[in-house]
Amino acid sequence: MKGASQHASELTWRGLLLGALITVVFMTANLYMGLKTGVTFSTSIPAAMLSMGVLRLVGGSNIYENNIVQTQASAAGTLCNVILVLPGLVLIGHWADFPYWQTTGLCLIGGLLGIAYSIPLRRALVMGAGLPYPEGTAAAEVLRAGDTSGDESHRGGLCPLIGAAALAGLVGLSTTGFRVLADGMHTTLAAGSALFRLGTGFSLALVGVGYLVGIGACLALLTGVAIAWGIAVPVLTAMGSAAAQAGDGAAQAVWSEKVRLVGAGIIAVGALWTVAQLSRQIAGSLRSALASAREGGTGADIPRQERDLPITWVAAGTLLLALLLAGLFWIFAAGAELGRLHGVVVVVATLFAVLFGFLMAAACGYLAGLLGSSSSPISGIGILTTLVTAVMIPLLIGREAGPEGDRFVIGLALLLAAVVVTTASIANDNLQDLKTGQLVDATPWRQQVALIAGVTVGALVIAPLLSLLYQAYGFAGALPRPDMEAGNALPAPQAALMTQIASGIIHGALPWTMVAIGAGLGVAFVALEAILRRRDLSFPALTVGIGIYLPLEVVVTIATGGVIGWLARRRLRARPAKDGETLARRRGVLIASGFLVGESIVGVLLAAADTLAGRGSSLVLVGPGFAPVATGLGAVVFTAIALGFLRLVSRAPPA
Repeated sequence: MKGASQHASELTWRGLLLGALITVVFMTANLYMGLKTGVTFSTSIPAAMLSMGVLRLVGGSNIYENNIVQTQASAAGTLCNVILVLPGLVLIGHWADFPYWQTTGLCLIGGLLGIAYSIPLRRALVMGAGLPYPEGTAAAEVLRAGDTSGDESHRGGLCPLIGAAALAGLVGLSTTGFRVLADGMHTTLAAGSALFRLGTGFSLALVGVGYLVGIGACLALLTGVAIAWGIAVPVLTAMGSAAAQAGDGAAQAVWSEKVRLVGAGIIAVGALWTVAQLSRQIAGSLRSALASAREGGTGADIPRQERDLPITWVAAGTLLLALLLAGLFWIFAAGAELGRLHGVVVVVATLFAVLFGFLMAAACGYLAGLLGSSSSPISGIGILTTLVTAVMIPLLIGREAGPEGDRFVIGLALLLAAVVVTTASIANDNLQDLKTGQLVDATPWRQQVALIAGVTVGALVIAPLLSLLYQAYGFAGALPRPDMEAGNALPAPQAALMTQIASGIIHGALPWTMVAIGAGLGVAFVALEAILRRRDLSFPALTVGIGIYLPLEVVVTIATGGVIGWLARRRLRARPAKDGETLARRRGVLIASGFLVGESIVGVLLAAADTLAGRGSSLVLVGPGFAPVATGLGAVVFTAIALGFLRLVSRAPPA
């Protein structure tokens, strides 16, 4: 009866209140960090740690209640992905600020659609696809290690987890905070006018991700790196020899403006292939849920661990959300002179957002399972959606939008991209949380209710927070007041890129050849994936596109973790011992999880420090001249920790 009592207290008012408070705090930090640096952090694991600490002081908590808190608070790390696109409406002058009801409505509708889509996707992706879900697995290990009421076999893991977290936190503070250690190193080599780039990051969290996802996905990522930095960038820089004189800046510009579009093309084809491959499982999930509803299935008929929100509720809710979304598009388009096309644009935009949003939610859910939420290319989804919408809308309305037509078309493309990004981000996040729940024996429908609460709280506060940051700092290229200093403006890098892409399409300046090359490569890698799958080998085509799209330092660091895991398993199998590989693997998961915990918590603290100080890099202790020393120190520290990690996971722990 003890287990039944614990599950009965899984969803509590105090847990929901704590989750709401953590959501607001972490969302504030994430919005500032994302607009400042283009990087956000996953909030699930820090929320789990904070929840365990607070609820342990109150008393009477259990692993299931802590899981609900982290599920709810995880919305803070994903709903804020709307900043990848939405500030573009301010950058083009379509909005003077962030109107409350439009911003809130967009985030709330997109987020709830993401939850609705994740419900039928759960059986296909969490239960049926055999994906590792690295961050979901890490969060489960954190909850188990800190649990004082559960299975004895999971206790004792807190020491390696906390030790790894402290180490990663110290390294993160020394790199991102104090800057006494570099956060990575790279060099650009020239062969004539062709430029090559080599480098790696020093993030222990990314090493942990690589260890958790395994060598197969890491090899696909490195294939993308080889295509981007071993072929595409050298060829393109060699074709423009004058630009090559600028060295590293030219190589980075070519990758950012052209080669990433190759990655976007592969991601597009890979996403379609992934959804096609999963279509049978998704359809089976829907049929099972509908059959249960027709037969009057209730909670008594279905095992607790398999109970989702009823599919009839999900269907009705999705229809209602589609109608509300149509209303949002109607209001947005009211200022354009669309005449008889007004209703047509609203219907097409709504259908596109709902259907394409599901497609991207399934693709992102698969990627979350394969690589983790933090490494899922949400900005790539934004680019892909912006590409499609910026082509589609002018074909639909022509020149019907009046003298401000170009700005309206760009604005509507960005709005659609913002809805799809929000939907895909939340589905991505919820599936990771549901994997955590599966591992700790939680109840899916309770987690889904918790994330609804998290999305609602986040949507209600995101507009005032965005407005506060915009009025305090402004965006690069769009200052709210003429007396503000442009040097203090927030760059909003992804939103600026999305705006540049949409404007380039509307004005005929986008390099479509790169997208076409990516699509062609995507078809080739999909064929290779299908061949290798018949031999029980994993080489996901979608991941190759991510390897091209993500920064070089990020991909190489993830791959380092994958190689460590592969080498460790080879060494363990060379000297087998009873349960040795299993015990070593569990210790590796705990250490990798600790790396994620430590760096995530430091990310929160640094964002809070910068917010309180009113400026970025508020804790930096050294000047620019220290950079060469910081690089050397960072390389030594990172190498030592990586070798120590390899040693620890290559031998079985003592019984």
